[in-house]
Amino acid sequence: MSQMTMVQAINHALRLELGRNERVLVLGEDVGRNGGVFRATDGLMAAFGPDRVVDMPLAESAIVGAAVGLAMGGMCPVAEIQFLGFIYEAMDQMASQAARVRFRSNGRFSAPLVVRAPFGGGVRTPEVHSDSLEALFVHTPGLYVVMPSTPYDAKGLLLTAIRTPDPVLFLEPMALYRSFRQEVPEGDYEIPLGAARVVRAGTQLTLVGWGPVVPVMEEAAERSAVSCDIIDLRWLSPIDWPCVLASVEKTGRAVVVHEAVRTGGLGAEVAATIQERAFLSLEAPVMRVTGYDTPYPVPLLEDDWLPNLERIRHAIKRTMEF
Repeated sequence: MSQMTMVQAINHALRLELGRNERVLVLGEDVGRNGGVFRATDGLMAAFGPDRVVDMPLAESAIVGAAVGLAMGGMCPVAEIQFLGFIYEAMDQMASQAARVRFRSNGRFSAPLVVRAPFGGGVRTPEVHSDSLEALFVHTPGLYVVMPSTPYDAKGLLLTAIRTPDPVLFLEPMALYRSFRQEVPEGDYEIPLGAARVVRAGTQLTLVGWGPVVPVMEEAAERSAVSCDIIDLRWLSPIDWPCVLASVEKTGRAVVVHEAVRTGGLGAEVAATIQERAFLSLEAPVMRVTGYDTPYPVPLLEDDWLPNLERIRHAIKRTMEF
């Protein structure tokens, strides 16, 4: 075991797979000589050469388009988009090509690629750098979507993603890149596709979230007199519904937390499914704590825009008082 930050764990996973499987390669803007804007690919070009760790032009459509072609040709590319907000330039490659190739070819072809993209608030980035866009891709059949919240999960989930025979969008919360260290095995391990994580066991209320809000939910639960079950979805597509529903059936109450804007967010799908499949267990409406329906704000307003500690505690209180 080694103590690693999330960005170190991601680097370790990439290094392990590049060494294990010669079909794996990394491509993106500044991933080679510079080691990535957050140094997630630091040292990989020196270790594996420019044919395996490829610096690409400033063109997201070219990065993902090349990854789709490489994947269909038998390679296992890991493409990096510097910030998730830039992925609009590659939406056609993601949604019309990578996600549909298995369906379109009647199973003759697949696209075993991973697209990594940092995102999220709390780090005072410029415009379009922090946007949480996971709902766009969860709404795209044919794509897996995954979001770690710990270094341990980051490595295990990335190894699973690279070895999955279909396209995976791997979303990395910038605020968690170096926020804490955790023991991470130096060897090989995977986290099963579609498996959520029970972060904390409780009996009175279920908190469901993913990515950067998970530590905030943990702090809210610690500061509350309410006994909270905390579920970190990890995989946003597919969702581990048995885990979520078992928790709600136990507690009778649920609060869903995510950083993305409220309308059309994945939290609405979670709330609707809980209502459809665990209605008789509910003792209060399912509440959501989310970003607001505005563009991501300027740094001065960021802390109030995000689903912060006080907003989550208030939702817990209102749900228990219903």
